[in-house]
This record gives sequence, structure tokens and C-alpha cells, in this order.
Amino acid sequence: MNTARTHNIGHSLLFSDNTRKGVFILAALICLFPFMSPPTALLLGLILAQLMENPFMYLNHKATNWLLKVSVVGLGFGMNIFSAMHAGREGILFTVASITGVLTIGIITGRYLKIDKKTSFLISAGTAICGGSAIAALSPVIKAEEKQISVALGAIFILNSIALFIFPVVGHSFHLSQNQFGLWCAIAIHDTSSVVGAASRYGAQALQIATTVKLARALWIIPVAFFTAFLFKTGNKQVKLPYFIGLFILAMLVNTYVPFIKPIIPYITYLAKTGLTLTLFLIGSSLSLKVLKSVGVVPLLQGIMLWVLISGVSLWAVIALV
Repeated sequence: MNTARTHNIGHSLLFSDNTRKGVFILAALICLFPFMSPPTALLLGLILAQLMENPFMYLNHKATNWLLKVSVVGLGFGMNIFSAMHAGREGILFTVASITGVLTIGIITGRYLKIDKKTSFLISAGTAICGGSAIAALSPVIKAEEKQISVALGAIFILNSIALFIFPVVGHSFHLSQNQFGLWCAIAIHDTSSVVGAASRYGAQALQIATTVKLARALWIIPVAFFTAFLFKTGNKQVKLPYFIGLFILAMLVNTYVPFIKPIIPYITYLAKTGLTLTLFLIGSSLSLKVLKSVGVVPLLQGIMLWVLISGVSLWAVIALV
């Protein structure tokens, strides 16, 4: 009997199905309280995942996907469109350089490490653009199998979770400004959830810059999808467009030009941040020992190499150039 299966059987013996559901729901409700920060919620989810199997795993991915989108749109109501446009223009050179560089180096390292071509490309795209969203969008383009998608998502989410804890610490150590930290987060942290989580701990200005630049990066899924179809010669140009970005822009426009909505803006943004905290709890609760082991050492090594590269280079760039 393999270790992962023994681990799951152990969970079943220790906790009944009703007990697991009750504990999970209670933990999720705790994440709705103001004292819970995004990193704490993520840590709570990670701990719970090691103690017992997530009883709602079949709903987890769909719930995190929708909850993240709704939360990001909610955060848009607290942002000014002109400030966001300025941040987007400032981050475009970093975006182009980092996406091109990471994808190129990812393809080369994948071949050197002899990783499955599709798995390697999904890890590279997730690192370069926007984590799980990029993987979900590009998977049908390259006709990736479920195992390839799972390994890529696992590698990205493991590193994404680590980033949420260490980026604010590094930012304060290097005395990064709000502007510098927001740009660095958007470039070097994989998924939007952890970008927003880390930036919100650093400050309101960092949050606005990080969210805007990260969502602008997400639009690069579209040209990368066409490049991917050409690279893999699939002839498949199907891609899930990040339509919620349009709603995020609409929310910023409402905040900027509709004055009578101002009194309820703090309540909307509070609910959005609470939704993000719950999202990170759900992500953490899906990273069980079984998931961590299924990723494998070599794909995780590629993910670490790319992440360290983009984090180090972009940190130097924002310090030197911004």
C-alpha cells in the first residue's frame, strides 16, 4: 500500500465524514472574521489539509475560481482609474521582458531537465503570466492531460503559497516603497490571489499597483495562446479569456465617475478582502501531502529555478529603475 493512500485511510479512520465537514465549515467561517489575514488563512488551510482530507474537494477548484474573480472585481471599486492606468503603463516594460524571458528559459530548462514538454510549458506559463489562470487557459490549447495540468498547478500553488509569506518580509528588508513592492509582487508572484494578499499587507498603494499590473499581465494570455498553438502545432486556438478583468475596469470607472456610490465603497472593498482571505484558505486546504508528493521533485525544481530567477531579476530591476 503506498504512502499517499495510507495517509488518506488514516484521515478517514481519525475523522468521520460529518466531523470533517463540520471542522472545515467552522474553519471557513473563522476566515470571515476581521482578525484573519490572508497569510493566516492560507496557513490554516495548509494545516487542515495535513490533518484531514478536504470533504469538499470536488467543489474546491470551482469555488476558489469564482470567489477570486468576485473578490478582485470588488477590490476594483476601491481604485481610481487614472492611478491604475499610470501603474499599468509603468509596468508594461517589466511585463514584456519578464514574460518573454521566463517562457524562453522555461522551455530550455524543461528540455535540460527532461520534463514532459506540456508540463514544463504550463509551469513556465504559470510562472510568467498569472499562475493557475494561465495554466487553466492554455491547457486546452495544447490539449494537456489531467496529470500534466495537476502537476503544473501543484508546483505553482506550492511556490505561490510560500511567496505570500516571504515577499512582505523581503520587501521591508530592502526598504521597498509602496510603488516598488506593488510592481515586484505583480511580476514575481504567480497567482493573483497571493499577489493581492501580499500587497494588501504592505499598503493600500502597493495593493492598487500590484492588482492593476497583475491583471494587465493576465491579458497576455491571449497572444501567448496563439504562440502556444503555433509552438505545439495543435491548430487549437481555444482559450478562456479573462473576462472578469473587464468587470474590474468597470468597477474602477464606477468608483472614479459615480460619486453617490462613495459611501458604500468601504463595505464593498471589505467584503472583497474577506472573500480573498477565504479564497486563500480554500487554496491552502487543497495542498495535502498527497498533492505535494504528486508534483514530483523535477517539475518542482524547474518551478523553483524559474521563480528564483524572476524574483531576483525583478527585485533588482525595481530597486535600480523605479
